[in-house]
Amino acid sequence: MYLFTRQTYKNPPDFYVTDAAFANPARITNLAAGTEQFLWSSGVMLVDYESDKGQKLQGALFLPANYEKGKTYPMVLNVYEEQSANLHSYTRLLRPNPTQLNKTMYTSQGYAVFFPDITYTINDPGMSAVWCIVPAVKAAIATGVVDPKRVGIMGHSWGGYQTSFLLTQTGIFAAAVASAPITDFISMYNLISKASGAANGPVAESNQGRLPLGPWDNLAAYTRNSPVLFAKKVKTPLLMLHNDRGGAVDFTQGLELFNALRRLQKPVVMLQYAGEAHGLAKRANGKDFMLRVQEFFDHYLMGKPMPKWY
Repeated sequence: MYLFTRQTYKNPPDFYVTDAAFANPARITNLAAGTEQFLWSSGVMLVDYESDKGQKLQGALFLPANYEKGKTYPMVLNVYEEQSANLHSYTRLLRPNPTQLNKTMYTSQGYAVFFPDITYTINDPGMSAVWCIVPAVKAAIATGVVDPKRVGIMGHSWGGYQTSFLLTQTGIFAAAVASAPITDFISMYNLISKASGAANGPVAESNQGRLPLGPWDNLAAYTRNSPVLFAKKVKTPLLMLHNDRGGAVDFTQGLELFNALRRLQKPVVMLQYAGEAHGLAKRANGKDFMLRVQEFFDHYLMGKPMPKWY
């Protein structure tokens, strides 16, 4: 006898039991009970595209609730390395991770939501995102679902870095949210992580940074992939989140980009929740941030009034 779970974008991971033939599995839970009262995505598409480097990639595009063919909708991307596997993932309407884009919440509000893949080239973590995400957005627009003038982007941590860097290289986004981003690989390299107590150098050299040498021997790569050094090119309104006790990415990384954009008179607001670290552990803070992000996107992508706090 085998016990397993099965899910789709609108069916939660219920438990099933079956024999070795898997011929007639019997569902033994009903996690969907009560969810029929909510609006769900009208479907999901697997979008194929090719990066600027010739790599064949995919993204999961979730249609807005009550989707009408021939009509275009605002779209928000969530970025963080490879994400097309979200094609069949179920997301609760109010899940406890407010720094990640909740596709169920946004599709219920009339947004399309896109989870594209990014593959990387050594020494170019930021440029790799540009080479993959710009073609991904164009492919999503080509489906006929997306309004090209109403595209937003959101990312947390490494996704926040990718979001921040993309804004310095392209103007295809109408609004962006970056939480806890690395913004300067050079200054980040010599900081100490409050989360681990270790130096941050390995984050660049042997982790997601994909910068195999230190800045002294690889200055050009560190420079061309640091968002703060290209802040003058940013045109997209940006909402940032960076907390004072940020461990995985130091608080000063957020301040560097925020101060640079403010000095250059760019449209930017940074939220800070005192005492919070890399994410938002307190439920009240998480709810507050989720609502502010939605108000931010609603203004720039839906044409709703600008929130008073912005």
